[in-house]
Amino acid sequence: MQRAAFKSATGRPGAFAAGGTSSFPYPTPYTQSLGDLEPRLVTLDETTSWPAADPERGRALREAGVHCMIVTPIVLRGAVLGIVGFYRSARPDPFTADDVVLAGELVAFTAVCLDNARRFTREHTIALTLQRHLLPQGNVSRAAAEVAHFHRPAEVSGGWFDAIPLSSARLALTVGEVAGHSIHTATTMGQLRTAINALAALDLDPDELLARLNDTVMRLAAERSALPPADPVHDEPLRATCTYVVYDPLNGECTMACADHPPPVLVRPDGTSAIPDVPRGPSLGDEEEPFAAARTRLAEGSILALYNHGFLEGYRATSHETARDRLRQVLSGNERPLNELRDDAVYSLRAADRPEDDAVLLLARTRILGENQVATWTVLPHPEEVALARERAIRQLADWDLTDSSLATEIIVSELVTNAIRHGAPPVQLRLIKDRFLTCEVSDASPAAPHLRHARTLDEGGRGLFIVAQLAQHWGTRYSGSGKIIWTEQTLPQHPVRQPE
Repeated sequence: MQRAAFKSATGRPGAFAAGGTSSFPYPTPYTQSLGDLEPRLVTLDETTSWPAADPERGRALREAGVHCMIVTPIVLRGAVLGIVGFYRSARPDPFTADDVVLAGELVAFTAVCLDNARRFTREHTIALTLQRHLLPQGNVSRAAAEVAHFHRPAEVSGGWFDAIPLSSARLALTVGEVAGHSIHTATTMGQLRTAINALAALDLDPDELLARLNDTVMRLAAERSALPPADPVHDEPLRATCTYVVYDPLNGECTMACADHPPPVLVRPDGTSAIPDVPRGPSLGDEEEPFAAARTRLAEGSILALYNHGFLEGYRATSHETARDRLRQVLSGNERPLNELRDDAVYSLRAADRPEDDAVLLLARTRILGENQVATWTVLPHPEEVALARERAIRQLADWDLTDSSLATEIIVSELVTNAIRHGAPPVQLRLIKDRFLTCEVSDASPAAPHLRHARTLDEGGRGLFIVAQLAQHWGTRYSGSGKIIWTEQTLPQHPVRQPE
């Protein structure tokens, strides 16, 4: 056993110093007490024979002047947690039977405290492990931006972050937190992060995504209130905050929305910084209110910093505005590698030894796709334009040395352009994007979206979108202010990411 603690009135620990390990030869009062789980009142004098089995311990007890001792096992529900020894040396009076009863009561209370601490530590470890596995692992390179993150878990909290690849090489960035400090908070965080990823796949605008996410939080809150009154989360309110950003590397457009969360910090390539004027909506879980989005254009090499309240509080500033100013100063040297900037931002923190809340920082350095990675054509609303669209796509793939993908792309372009001319509204536009994927986009002015059909054997039509879905890795529809865009993504054997100059 390892000695957890030792206290002596004489101030001489001797052989009983805390932190050391001990073995207990058989037979001694210690082994006897551990065997039947009963306390032992033992007198030490010249006639005591058990020290012969443990001469080192016996010699240490005699040198300390011990003449009487009580050995009591620490037991809870039949499980042995340890053993306690009480030794009397300075006072001549020996221990009595009443002392044995008192020692037993004290040790029984200690056993409950130790078990509570052990259970709390176990649950805390489980919650932290759960929280860690519910968050993204590692910094994954994206075409739209270089990304780096920092997460310091505290007493189990609900902070999250994510960088989600979207269609057409776009990127979504999000940081948020769930109020609370428990394993239920961590699980709720995982639910919301999963919901965000599912909603992001629908290509929703940031304000609409937050509105849908707010509906999810309100449903989860209703489920909590329906739990039995004895459940620990029955009366616990469910509140969360979130920032959601979508960046488009084709034109540098950035769309942001906040749900009672600090706005991002924007650092431009020349080192100047700003706080975007993003409307601050209500927290998630409040009564439904409209969220608003802000749009801006970012130059290539700009840095977006998303964070939470816990990260700002780590600066120990007089206000969050002052903490944001310090963060802006750290990030102003944005020509340096992003990982170094992230580390400098973390090094400048003066956090407490045991912070109450998670600290989350998500950095993204933007990129703009080059002209040699994008090809766009306007398609006239005539059936003969379908063949011309196919020829343009094949020539472009040859210029990009992607002839292996030409057959599948030819079919995809043919089907999507045909559908846009037949069922959509002009203007129709075809765009190819060469990035991590080969993206094919066909846009038109009609808001009506196609749906995948499973044509029957004798049907003469209805298979076009089904064929497209089989040839593409992913496909989908997203809406814009001028209509809709049908997009597909095909996997490329090699997809180098262009580094910023």
